[in-house]
Amino acid sequence: MSASALPVACLLGPTASGKTAAALAFAARHPVEIVSVDSALVYREMDIGTAKPNAEERAAAPHHLIDIIDPADTYSAAQFRADALRLVGEIVARGNVPLLVGGTMLYYKALTQGLNDLPTADADVRATLDADAARDGWPALHARLAAIDPQTAARLAPNDSQRIQRALEIFMLSGQPMSALLAAPRAQEADTPYRFVPIALEPSDRAVLHARIAARFDAMLAHGFIDEVRALRARGDLDLSMPSMRCVGYRQAWEYLDGATRYDEMRDKGIFATRQLCKRQLTWLRAMPERIVVDCCARDATERAVAAVERIIAL
Repeated sequence: MSASALPVACLLGPTASGKTAAALAFAARHPVEIVSVDSALVYREMDIGTAKPNAEERAAAPHHLIDIIDPADTYSAAQFRADALRLVGEIVARGNVPLLVGGTMLYYKALTQGLNDLPTADADVRATLDADAARDGWPALHARLAAIDPQTAARLAPNDSQRIQRALEIFMLSGQPMSALLAAPRAQEADTPYRFVPIALEPSDRAVLHARIAARFDAMLAHGFIDEVRALRARGDLDLSMPSMRCVGYRQAWEYLDGATRYDEMRDKGIFATRQLCKRQLTWLRAMPERIVVDCCARDATERAVAAVERIIAL
């Protein structure tokens, strides 16, 4: 990164921390275009459960990387990095301010630190692992991972099927533990003309954020979230192994529609999964010593976040 790199503000934070409100408040004052840093918002037909900005919010400023793929397809961190760098260049060329907004920290890490040379997904390996999990359970596969890659296993829950599967897949394809590959120099850590500056919306009181998460999940349910998942199921080409259906809330709603859980259990599991996501997001954020922290529990959190963005673009 050169000394003359253009500073680009990035509003990051866990779910329900007020990122959208801050971004729209900034958009009311500046010619901004928003680039989503969210792995769930890329999917079409998934609006309610992803808390996707509504039509009125998206009309307030151009939004990018929302509704770009079908739920049956996949979108990687590498694709995000290429798309985000291209978009930032185009936005700057139009004379507008690029503002990155979201909570998918893997995307942000790929954008700012480059990508590790990890093997791509292999359908046959995943099918083998899925069969093993169906027979033995994901905790057993977590124990298998602990034997070959204790560092990765230590940060994963025994039922975190998506991440356990990916870590085992990497080992099976490369013969090396994922933790070792992640620690290796990044193959695509190319210099960019931008300096991405993270503004982290973090809670001074985790209980406040937990209350917001519960209220948001209840609001999603009230606005037809179950019907949204029912329509996705009815397509016939989606299943719980796909990244889209692994988004928080969707798996729990799908299992409820399968009859595997009661409504109240589905609600509790959905809220718990969202809280776990929030915890992981905060862990990522707190590993960024360069971040500018805004207390998302403060009454003037939106104004503080806008002021932080304004300071960055004035640099």
